[in-house]
Amino acid sequence: MQAQPVPARSRRRQNIFLGRRGDQAQPVPAVKAILFDTFGTVVDWRGSLIGDLTAWGRSRGLTADWAGLVDAWRGAYAPSMDRVRSGELPWTILDDLHRATLNKLVLRFGIAGLSEADLDHINRGWHRLRPWPDSVPGLQRLRTRYVIGPLSNGNVALLVNMAKAAGLPWDMVCSTELFGHYKPDPEAYLGACRLLGLPPAEVMMAAAHNNDLKAARACGLQTCFFPRPTEYGPLQSRDFAADSDWDVVAADIGDLAGRMGT
Repeated sequence: MQAQPVPARSRRRQNIFLGRRGDQAQPVPAVKAILFDTFGTVVDWRGSLIGDLTAWGRSRGLTADWAGLVDAWRGAYAPSMDRVRSGELPWTILDDLHRATLNKLVLRFGIAGLSEADLDHINRGWHRLRPWPDSVPGLQRLRTRYVIGPLSNGNVALLVNMAKAAGLPWDMVCSTELFGHYKPDPEAYLGACRLLGLPPAEVMMAAAHNNDLKAARACGLQTCFFPRPTEYGPLQSRDFAADSDWDVVAADIGDLAGRMGT
């Protein structure tokens, strides 16, 4: 039976708006778990991949437009998931979607002579992404009071390997692979709440992407926004600020931790 979105809460939201860390703020009532979008929100995918590929290419004597390849790779992210969502492709994990895109991009960018092992290494760069500076200390504070974990379109293996590489102190790993639905499908948010054994009103979705929060709110989850204004580098065109009255608007994960009483 297909999960149905929970109507948005009608109560007046307690919006703790962006301010200085010294401001007095109370934790949002009822929250027991905080789920995080991961790519761009917790880890710096663009800077990590460009740095990783630049160093790897140098070691192999390869020169390429690595920044252009990374931007094009990320640009294919949503369209590739839409092919799954529309039924054009069967359920396909993100590692495999990334690899299919990479196979095309190395031809487009004229990167020749790569072996299967080379392509696998490049593709697993998504497993080695580095966290933003505030991520690990902020998450460590939050987990003293709340259950924390990713709710990400990354597959389970990707998220587990990323957590090990980046030192992300998750209590659990929640991948949309578990539900066979990519965000922003409601099955992803409601499925995560079900696995946690919590009603949506006791779960907060934290993200640097307003559209992710919009979908989470429609399913009844509480919401937190903080900006990552350099996520897309010079191509950034959105998500510089909150575009709605999210339950919490913070500066970063450390600020969120302070606003949530940790």
